[in-house]
Amino acid sequence: MSKILRLDSQQDGFADKLNALLSREADTGVDVQSLVAGILADVKTRGNAALCEYTERFDGWACTGETIEITPERMLAAWNNVSEMDRDSLQLAADRIRAYHEHQTQDDWEYTDDIGMTLGQRITPLDRVGLYVPGGKAAYPSSVLMNAVPAQVAGVEEIVMVVPTPGGEINELVLAAAHVSGVQRGFAVGGAQAVAALAYGTETIPAVDKIVGPGNKFVAAAKRQVFGTCGIDMIAGPSEIVVVADGGNPSWIAADFLSQAEHDEAAQSILVSTDKHLLDQVAASIEAHLAVLPRAEIARASVETHGALIHVADWAEAADVVNVIAPEHLELALENPDDILPAIRHAGAIFIGHFVPEALGDYIAGPNHVLPTNRTARFSSPLGVYDFQKRSSLIRATRAAVEKIGPAAAHLAHREGLQAHALTLELRLKKPR
Repeated sequence: MSKILRLDSQQDGFADKLNALLSREADTGVDVQSLVAGILADVKTRGNAALCEYTERFDGWACTGETIEITPERMLAAWNNVSEMDRDSLQLAADRIRAYHEHQTQDDWEYTDDIGMTLGQRITPLDRVGLYVPGGKAAYPSSVLMNAVPAQVAGVEEIVMVVPTPGGEINELVLAAAHVSGVQRGFAVGGAQAVAALAYGTETIPAVDKIVGPGNKFVAAAKRQVFGTCGIDMIAGPSEIVVVADGGNPSWIAADFLSQAEHDEAAQSILVSTDKHLLDQVAASIEAHLAVLPRAEIARASVETHGALIHVADWAEAADVVNVIAPEHLELALENPDDILPAIRHAGAIFIGHFVPEALGDYIAGPNHVLPTNRTARFSSPLGVYDFQKRSSLIRATRAAVEKIGPAAAHLAHREGLQAHALTLELRLKKPR
């Protein structure tokens, strides 16, 4: 049987044990940060030469500035080469993702206040964004859709994709997804060196305004270090899921529990229930699934190192546990999920009811699957149209309006010791001190 941690909220030291469970190492310590800093500096200085040296070292193929580019024609060819079912599924997913994200668009606005000053906000898209698409242990065409479609809805002028290609092999489904979701340029590079290329630019890869998309610990460290040179979406850690269940099919719940565990040995799966018998049933079903899943070795390492089955006294306590965890994915596999939903404050995406597995959201439901991890759902949101836009404040004022509020502004400027600030107002008011 799998050695999955069992916790009970009624036992002494539960809070400490839960915190210890959640304290997964991000694995971006000094050694990783130092290695990444060297790669970033090298690519910034030497451009394509450094980029291709690291690609040969880490991905195992010799590239040049010319051979790393993936043209729109190559993406179209991939679209034509994949199966009809592949195309239909990708198109359906892209359409649903676009429809959802179109609800996130914002409009410019202005209002005139009681002194005659007109204030407002202007929304403008970023000029160029870079999508990092993971390509190590698995290929993720869904990640292309989830990053590119919202950028396209936001009005981004140029969407650039980088994707690792171990051994020089390019995944056709990833390229097909790039075609259907509006990617204009692609490059067959990954890792920290690809992040450096997007942030600083090389002879081939243009510098971007923002880098989005998940990656391994080296990619996460690189995104952290280039922030400020360009924007980033978030520092994504290993995937995670919390399932809150009151019954239902133990085999379904076990499969949902394993859905994130198969991503990565560092992923985390947690089941919360008031029913100890259900926890036992699900544990047995987890073992049954692990006996046949192709990625069982990865999933087993994940659940035995980071997983947990948690018994709670009632649903109020379940909500408290969820809010402490602040999970990336939360499934409410409950007969009456709306009874607990109002108490949930921190979660990246919430899947409501027995018939809504997390995988539905990963691919085709419509909301974004790029979500805050490692408890950052306490202060972060899913990727969306708003991540590809910026806001500018608008201020219009008549002389009469400035005469009403300008003296207070000048006074505050003097109080801060910024006399030139005050002078800009006093000259207009013709009342210099």
